[in-house]
Amino acid sequence: MTTLTCFDDWIDLFQVWQKDIDLDPAIVEDYRFDAKYGDLRTPEIEFGDYAGQRKWEKVLEVPDQRIRDGLEHLIVYQGDTEFASVEQQKHLISTAPTDYDLDALVRVMREEMRHGWQMSHILMNYFGHSGKIEARKLLERRAFTNSRLLGSFNEVVENWLDFFVYTEFIDRDGKFQLQMLSCSSFAPLARSMGPMLKEESFHLGTGHNGLRRIIEAGKIPVPIIQKYFYKWIPTAFDLFGVDHSSSAHWAYVWGLKGRFDEATAEAPADKENLNETARNMYITEIGKLVDSLNQQIPDGEPKLRSPHLRFQRKIGDDTDRRFNVDGESLDPEQYPSYLRETLPGPEDRKILEGILRGKEWISPKGKTPI
Repeated sequence: MTTLTCFDDWIDLFQVWQKDIDLDPAIVEDYRFDAKYGDLRTPEIEFGDYAGQRKWEKVLEVPDQRIRDGLEHLIVYQGDTEFASVEQQKHLISTAPTDYDLDALVRVMREEMRHGWQMSHILMNYFGHSGKIEARKLLERRAFTNSRLLGSFNEVVENWLDFFVYTEFIDRDGKFQLQMLSCSSFAPLARSMGPMLKEESFHLGTGHNGLRRIIEAGKIPVPIIQKYFYKWIPTAFDLFGVDHSSSAHWAYVWGLKGRFDEATAEAPADKENLNETARNMYITEIGKLVDSLNQQIPDGEPKLRSPHLRFQRKIGDDTDRRFNVDGESLDPEQYPSYLRETLPGPEDRKILEGILRGKEWISPKGKTPI
């Protein structure tokens, strides 16, 4: 086991990780990785039992070991998602449909690596021995061995439709998580979120505009696009965590992680249902995005939709229960065949592979992703 003594040691491991996952060196050769810390919205803790006190600048200022452990846990999970997404997307480099899409993919991957770098910088510089261990472990887990910490980040991104659906819905969950951490009582974490959110907005634009361009081109059948929505959106629901979460409750009480609308919310927080509240706000947001995409689909053709919250859940009250995309209960004997019809299968992948090998399956770039 490698012993890390300084951040330069971690950087060496970061470069080893890039080689180990077979990352094309051209992706990073002219990019400068750096930790970026922005401004605090306010120097005072904004919610919870410590509201009104100064935000903690050092881990030694955090008043309880349980709070320190909870804080480290949040940082580790955030960092794990960033490196995992690079592992999921790296093989798409060789199949980019246009130079524009290749540039967008490279930018997304660079920025996800930088976000992982950012979380590791905090772990290495603020959390002592345990932080160094966790920063190293971020580079040891692998999405392609199913060892990343959260389900979405062990799923396979097989093709460019996967990528655009992923950046539309999974990166959008990332926006929610970063926004909720932006008001953290731990100042270095809160300061990290502004630059990360700015970069994340490009990833979201890449996903939405990519799907819009696919629909405009009209080559990929809408029912196949729909199956990829059914593949990814339930995993995004899971990313918000378990229902009635005690961890979310205490993270709020300790000021570590706020609500998505913490800066503008007027009602007191429902601390017993924080994950559910954030998930419902996410459902509302993606509903508007799906409506926007449907406006590009000609009349008479099937429209896209989000699945019911109960479908294909691996976390929460409906874990491994059998519901269809409308939230209706299914007989256990029916469920395997229902999933084969509803999720992308071998025949769908075969059709899609043939389309993606051709030309003009995605319209010209149009508006630059924002």
